[in-house]
Amino acid sequence: MKKVALFLANGFEEIEALGTVDILRRAGIPVQTVSITNEKNVTGAHHITVLADVIFREVNFHDVDVLILPGGMPGAKNLNEHEELKRKVKEYAEKGKVVAAICAAPMVLGGLGLLEGKKATCYPGFEHQLIGAKVSGNKVSVDKNIITGKGPGLVFEFALELVETIAGAGTRKEVQEGLLI
Repeated sequence: MKKVALFLANGFEEIEALGTVDILRRAGIPVQTVSITNEKNVTGAHHITVLADVIFREVNFHDVDVLILPGGMPGAKNLNEHEELKRKVKEYAEKGKVVAAICAAPMVLGGLGLLEGKKATCYPGFEHQLIGAKVSGNKVSVDKNIITGKGPGLVFEFALELVETIAGAGTRKEVQEGLLI
């Protein structure tokens, strides 16, 4: 089973981060929450503090197959300012590994040139930061190994797309039914 790292920066969108983790774990997908700060406690955009599983420097990336960036402000901006994270995202994307971002976080992918000629979506108002993308405006866009989501109210669609990509359509259907979707 593929392992996932979901990155938390101060100001992250709680629904996107925790909803995605919850849905992936319901599917039996191992997810590690990673603080990009020097502390495991990370505070979201709506002042909810969560305890990350690990700090960025503790991650063994040899065990990680999928990278996920939740949005929120200033969370997405903070992710975009973390140079080591951006190097990993670029490395993963170029190797064809799955990289996913939702809400404002696809701006990280756009800034790295990873959306050039690819379909992508984001929170309204951030489209100009999807540099080179074919902006779809869809709830979720999938283009090869890049998955982008529009925003917090669409976390179910975003996370279920990840479940299908990682564990297959059957697992997605089981999780959807369990969630009454």
